[in-house]
Amino acid sequence: MERTVITVSREFGSGGRSIGKELAKRLGWDYYDKELVKQVAEQTGFSPDFIEERGEFAGTGSIFSYALSGRGTPGAMNGMSAADFLWCMQRDVIVKLAEKGHCVIVGRCADYILRQREACFHIFVHAPMAARADRIVRLYGESERSPEQRLQEKDKRRRVNYKHYTGREWGMSQNYHLCIDSSVLGVEHCADLILAAAGLTPQPKEV
Repeated sequence: MERTVITVSREFGSGGRSIGKELAKRLGWDYYDKELVKQVAEQTGFSPDFIEERGEFAGTGSIFSYALSGRGTPGAMNGMSAADFLWCMQRDVIVKLAEKGHCVIVGRCADYILRQREACFHIFVHAPMAARADRIVRLYGESERSPEQRLQEKDKRRRVNYKHYTGREWGMSQNYHLCIDSSVLGVEHCADLILAAAGLTPQPKEV
């Protein structure tokens, strides 16, 4: 069976986005991360910043935040909270992208949304706290909070959001075809391993 979609789930700071971009580049496939945000923004009228933040992360680190998210209040969409409406629209965009095929989709519960599609290959990228802390400082700079606090907060909110909308545990190996430690292999070798595991052949390099 030919794989036509790769979904990349990742811990914050693990380099999952970089790995996703490398996979798309090698395969000549479309890459959807910020691009997916743009499409959802066009369809919902939400700002890209709102979608970027709330499309993957719970408003707080508590599952109870969803019970207080404004369901049924003025401004809700068809009786749904803004978060639930965003989830539905985001899901529809991801399904359409998968139907088109030949793409890499980063985050946004795509592994769950596309779980029944045999042409998909789902990966989870993780790394030790120290490696991720070093990476986010290099990429995003220092802040008032420690790198470890930033990582814990992002991962907790992502875990809560995933649990709320999928009923599954975020990062559990049984939910993915391959889990990979990016700190051991680096972006290039991670891409090598993922392509081999998925049975995919990169496009020939131009000379």
